[in-house]
Amino acid sequence: MIPSQCRAARALLDWTQPKLAEAAGLGLSTIVDLERQRRAVSAETLSTIRTALESAGVEFIAENGGGAGVRLRKNTT
Repeated sequence: MIPSQCRAARALLDWTQPKLAEAAGLGLSTIVDLERQRRAVSAETLSTIRTALESAGVEFIAENGGGAGVRLRKNTT
């Protein structure tokens, strides 16, 4: 997950940075630093953030020639 994917995922969910921090069980500064590329964030922390976003309905789209992205999971109910 790259910083722009994190920002886009939050926008799709209409989540603030504090909401994501709470959902992921992380400090707000971690989310801010990731999105603003202030410091490197560990792979474990990225995984935690990604899991929180995926649990809320976001799907991450891998780099496949068209660029990395995000979308909301299709509701099958």
